Amino acid sequence: MKSVVKTISLQTKHDLEIINITDTVREAVATAGLTIGTVHIMTKHTTSGITVNEGLPDIEKDLLEMLERLAPRVNDYHHARFLHSDGQMAVNGYSHLRSALIGKDTFFPIHDGEMVIGSRQTIYFVEMDGPLLREFVVHILGE
Repeated sequence: MKSVVKTISLQTKHDLEIINITDTVREAVATAGLTIGTVHIMTKHTTSGITVNEGLPDIEKDLLEMLERLAPRVNDYHHARFLHSDGQMAVNGYSHLRSALIGKDTFFPIHDGEMVIGSRQTIYFVEMDGPLLREFVVHILGE
């Protein structure tokens, strides 16, 4: 069994944004040289997420608007307090809640050296506290 872990950096441009990472993941799978296995994609941050949906601009816009409705920027969040560990006020409770809604990871099978993914499925990195330099991990496991 072979295990390949790739950490990929991504510079986000907005506070709330959705970025298609499907081709990046496909490339990582292709270069790993495995014929069968799984690929796991995970964000390394608590204020970002990984999700899968249909790759259409209207779905992307609906997803971002849903996050704004369910966890608005302005609210009476318990997380809005001084964090001694950071030496400053926490002002991003909404981004943590948005991340909890989206989730941090997804995975797909690999067969005949390719990721098995639906024709309409798109893998998205979702930024919820940017713009920031972010990282996500692609873990490819198999033979």
